[in-house]
Amino acid sequence: MHAEHIEIVEFLARHQPFSLLPEEQLEQIATQMDIAYFKAGSEIKAFGDEIHDWYIIRSGAVEVYRRNGDLYNRLSEGGFFGEFGLLRHGRVRFPIRALEDTLVYLIPEALFNDLFDNNEAFADIVEVEDRTRLRQAVARRREDANELMTARIETLVKREAVTLNGQASARDAAIRMSEEGVSSVLVLDDQASEHPVVGIITDRDLRNRLITPGLSFDTPVTDIMTPELISVEHGQFVFEAMLLMLRHNVHHLPVLKRRQPLGVIALSDIIRYESQNSLFVVSSIFRAQSVEELVDLRSDVSACFVRMVNEDANSQMIGTAMSVIGRSFKQRLLELAEEALGPPPVPYCFLALGSMAREEQLIVTDQDNAMILDNRYDPKQHGDYFKALAQFVCDGLDACGYTYCSGDIMATNEKWRQPLKVWEQYFTDWIEKPTPEFLLNSSIFFDIEGVWGEVRWANLLNDLILRKARKNPRFLACMARNALQRTPPLGFFKDFVMETDGRHSNTINMKRRGTAPLADLVRVHALAVGSRERNTFDRLKDIIETDLLPRGRGPDLRDALELIAMVRIRHQALDVEAGNEPDNNIEPENLSDFERKNLKDAFQILSNAQKFLKYRYQPGRSS
Repeated sequence: MHAEHIEIVEFLARHQPFSLLPEEQLEQIATQMDIAYFKAGSEIKAFGDEIHDWYIIRSGAVEVYRRNGDLYNRLSEGGFFGEFGLLRHGRVRFPIRALEDTLVYLIPEALFNDLFDNNEAFADIVEVEDRTRLRQAVARRREDANELMTARIETLVKREAVTLNGQASARDAAIRMSEEGVSSVLVLDDQASEHPVVGIITDRDLRNRLITPGLSFDTPVTDIMTPELISVEHGQFVFEAMLLMLRHNVHHLPVLKRRQPLGVIALSDIIRYESQNSLFVVSSIFRAQSVEELVDLRSDVSACFVRMVNEDANSQMIGTAMSVIGRSFKQRLLELAEEALGPPPVPYCFLALGSMAREEQLIVTDQDNAMILDNRYDPKQHGDYFKALAQFVCDGLDACGYTYCSGDIMATNEKWRQPLKVWEQYFTDWIEKPTPEFLLNSSIFFDIEGVWGEVRWANLLNDLILRKARKNPRFLACMARNALQRTPPLGFFKDFVMETDGRHSNTINMKRRGTAPLADLVRVHALAVGSRERNTFDRLKDIIETDLLPRGRGPDLRDALELIAMVRIRHQALDVEAGNEPDNNIEPENLSDFERKNLKDAFQILSNAQKFLKYRYQPGRSS
């Protein structure tokens, strides 16, 4: 066998579906192949063309389109195309264009048909990969998700909502709840047809707001109800209801349909629906009476993370739940700190930064936080209190598994514990004078959320960021350039590029080379379009709606982020189950063939997105 045939056999043996075939058959295939070359941008096949070969990509990349011009698929080394036409009357159904200079192997139609007809496993993979591999990988996770992730909230509503008119008394509410055997009643305003539900009364409200203060049983329900209604729409997922309960620490959620009350679901309904137990973890956090009791919950957090992974929650669900848990640790530590130190001398807001603010936190994370102080703050009078408060919280977080930030982005650093007016000046300078140091700060502090105290101050800073950044193309160009510093781990021939130093040598850091650069580039686009969202998936949704990205690239980015994030998440869960210290590094040899192939597709999407980012925000280019 000639040397070039040996090289072809070795290439085929590395890629499905050929890796399923015996070596003798691969040698026969190698001798019957032709080779073709296509320059970047050239049309390989147009709709309706005759097709007599099956195409295997040796190097380069191609894009496959639908008849209407929409992008259907993007393929790189080891990918194949043309099978759809060969199996359906020998005519091209999906036009193909070379995205890069591309070298392909051509398998004659007769040989392809023989392989397809006589090798069941080969045929199965060809039929599966005839569809978008990456999108199918993401969709499969959605389809396989358990009922908690896919069931609608309305499935938990077993009876109509029990309601009362706003003119009723507390006695009327108690009698009605007893008669109906429920623990809550909705208060309605009969005159408001658009938003009739004005509040909710629960057993706890009767105890805490009526009986404990000794009010008359004839007190109007409007005086003891909770008016700031936290509700859900009937079509939302059960998991979303669970997260609302976590975020707002409530036990009852009115379910609305077209703004009309459909029913009420209680915490017990969610528990009966077999949640992943993140509700129990959060409840345990708020019941803890000391830092030591909070530290004891570390194993529960790990178990919660692993359960969610094993029950096929997607990355957004896991990231949101883990962020809520992390936020709850912060909030309880702040409560304990104020109990120990006394009430704060001036108001303040404790900030979450980075992945927690984006609701993308995982089991491996450090702490990024800061503090906004009232403008009346006087360092001589108030400095010692807030220094002690910050130290208490940051030490507690470290003990609970949220390690100290190596870059000292913590409230213990006086630079990040400043009055509101100083923060406003910080952000103004970062945007208007984008030095390398300021750009680094921007990439960290532009994802902020208030978790305790005067949280509206965090909203004021977010408004300032959006207002100034969107109108500053020079700043956006600098942010884009900064976002390109972390590249996906793909080499010239689309092989994985490994880390080369330290204890993680010969691994891929899925955060530094995957999810982080994706979050960075999406943040730039989000600032450009004025998105108020913090979560990367939600930002992408806003970006897609503006048509800023080339057609099809937004959904590609979403699917790439989901796949990269889930590979990272699954391998962290495996480490936890094995009793190892989880991290963000994976060894390619531990990836399945399925993960390896789809990761290459996802990283290529990231690479292309970075090229577009560089083009889009060139200095001097008008948006």
